Amino acid sequence: MAESVAGRVLSVLDAFVDAPVTLRLTEIARRTGLPVPTALRMVRELVAWGGLERAADGSYRLGTRIRTLGAAAPCPRGLLDTALPALRVLTARTGGHADVVIPADGTALCLVTGERLPPHATAAGKVLLAHGLLPVPARAARHTPYTVVAPGTLAAQLARVRATGLAEAHEEHRPGRLSFAAPVFRAGTPVAAVALTTPTATRSSGLAPAVRLAAATVGRALDERR
Repeated sequence: MAESVAGRVLSVLDAFVDAPVTLRLTEIARRTGLPVPTALRMVRELVAWGGLERAADGSYRLGTRIRTLGAAAPCPRGLLDTALPALRVLTARTGGHADVVIPADGTALCLVTGERLPPHATAAGKVLLAHGLLPVPARAARHTPYTVVAPGTLAAQLARVRATGLAEAHEEHRPGRLSFAAPVFRAGTPVAAVALTTPTATRSSGLAPAVRLAAATVGRALDERR
């Protein structure tokens, strides 16, 4: 694919799959296999179009154009529209960031922000893994010192998620961040996760019940739309 101009542009976007939120030009070149000058030309084209944004430190992240296109896809758009009222209530009750998350190309895709999360290192991703919506990675990357990468430990976590209906991740993806997630069921089938992210200093006693309630509310709304 990368031999054509379009292929090279798409390979730059593919570089952000299962990647940190921002990437430097040299990392984009490494992930795509493109020479740095070529990668720079592709990046500049994408920035001009709105597909990428340049951060203050010179790195790049996915831009609002990509998020807008992703949100316009029929299934995610319908799910997001249905989930938004419950997400707003969850945000108001907890002060955290609420999102609805679906499986997408091996990652956990947040429909509100458009961010792709590593499944094994996030609460929402653990929900998707536990319910078979994403494959368990053979080799899990470490994102912080607290990321669970041991296969046995991760398997035990996923079993607990299935048993309790709740996933937690304490600073596994980013330092200083705590996340909870619960599965969303449509007609008894898991289809997504409702996730809540807060600073680790937040009092967490009431967060889990609030996330469970939001996920159940979204599920009921989906069933009513059928």
